Amino acid sequence: MRTVLVTGGAGFIGSHTCVDLLEHGYETIVVDNYTNSSPTALDRVQKIAGRPLVGYVADLRDRHAMDGVFERHPIDAVIHFAAKKAVGESMRLPIDYYDVNLAGTTSLLRSMQAHGVRKIVFSSSCSIYGDAVRVPLAEEDEARPTNPYARSKWICEQILRDACERYPDLSAIALRYFNPIGAHPSGLLGEVPTGVPNNVVPYLMQVAVGRLERLSVFGGDYATADGTAVRDYIHVLDVVAGHRVAMEHLDDERGLRVLNLGTGVGTSVLQLVNALSEACGRELPYVVADRRPGDVPTLIADPGRAERLWGWRATRGLADMCHDAWRFQRLNPAGYAA
Repeated sequence: MRTVLVTGGAGFIGSHTCVDLLEHGYETIVVDNYTNSSPTALDRVQKIAGRPLVGYVADLRDRHAMDGVFERHPIDAVIHFAAKKAVGESMRLPIDYYDVNLAGTTSLLRSMQAHGVRKIVFSSSCSIYGDAVRVPLAEEDEARPTNPYARSKWICEQILRDACERYPDLSAIALRYFNPIGAHPSGLLGEVPTGVPNNVVPYLMQVAVGRLERLSVFGGDYATADGTAVRDYIHVLDVVAGHRVAMEHLDDERGLRVLNLGTGVGTSVLQLVNALSEACGRELPYVVADRRPGDVPTLIADPGRAERLWGWRATRGLADMCHDAWRFQRLNPAGYAA
């Protein structure tokens, strides 16, 4: 495999993945419609990697545009990130989430099928596990999605499973990764959402540079040590390495395989606020608010399967994640804006 299509390649995880692919010698093609990303990210990807990529502005649901991409390039494998991804927003905009996430995936699979591409790594989500009965969560645990975002990812996995049963030469890996944070250590590439951030770290980073006043911590009465939700935060570069390693193991077997990517360590929202405050050198203000619909108390991964099969494991700790996130925000207080 030498040529890889990355959908959503200008987004947070997608852009870091493109750097990793280019640095490992892969020809990289990006499709992104820039609804929650910036073309500047791809300029910075190429600057960091010292190699060019090819980018297309297109929506995955546009079959004509997607077929054009596949016709122009001998694509060997696809890494599929492009999707809407915020739990809270999905509760307000469920139809939008199903439209973008499901229709984008089925359109992509149609184009792959039409052009003989039989390998895909799918960006899934730990949110599929929902209100966990036990932690850490293993791949065999029951799916209990509690919001439209999580349900859309779960349905996409079922679509991939059915496609693999219909087309025995199709190989797919769904990576259920937990909460990616951090940034590229160069300070050139990070998380830059459009509008007010939906995720806690980019929101706190904008608090740190004075663009937002304070963080609202949704829920202070969960059955956790400090009452706030607990998540398995993982450095974006560890997530990226997991996607590349998964892609390199697509030929191991056909059909759909599901694997977790995480650290196996839980961090509460207040612990995260404290860690980011330490990285920034000042206390970041917050207020505890009501629980957010669709959230669950605790999500922590059991990442053992990926290590047993591929030798992959997370190597960066929470301090690294926070310091890298702050370095990017400090050097780019307005994000990618000039």
